[in-house]
Amino acid sequence: MEYGSIEREIHVEAGPEVVYEVISMPEHLREWWPDEAELEPVPGSGGVISFGDRSTPEAKVVPLTVVEADPPRRFSFRWGYDEGEAATSANSLLVTFELVPSGAGTLLRFIESGFREKGWEAAVLEEKYREHASAWDHFLPRLVAYVARLVSAP
Repeated sequence: MEYGSIEREIHVEAGPEVVYEVISMPEHLREWWPDEAELEPVPGSGGVISFGDRSTPEAKVVPLTVVEADPPRRFSFRWGYDEGEAATSANSLLVTFELVPSGAGTLLRFIESGFREKGWEAAVLEEKYREHASAWDHFLPRLVAYVARLVSAP
């Protein structure tokens, strides 16, 4: 296995404008991905996402930097770098959501790349790649389910 990037394509039963909001706005992100999200969907802006209760040592708080915000077509950010550092291609992973109109819905193309560029030894690279692939396989279907609830709400 190459461990270069994780790529997924999913169909979402909503237009790109709705899906873009769901992948870029903190109030929507919290519904399907992290427990907390603090970010502005503006290129260059920094933020954090957290998994778990931030008042406990088990919480995982991850900085991120928005790279591209092109509504309703593309949203990308870098994450996985150490707090206090600037995100670069050498110290972070790049997550990209591309949204393509597809009938009455949207084809969401998801890519997370930069695993090899982090310079991890082989065993760590394989472990991190598998962890992220498994996590996205859990969270992306939650995105689809959340959008379905959102668009069906009165």
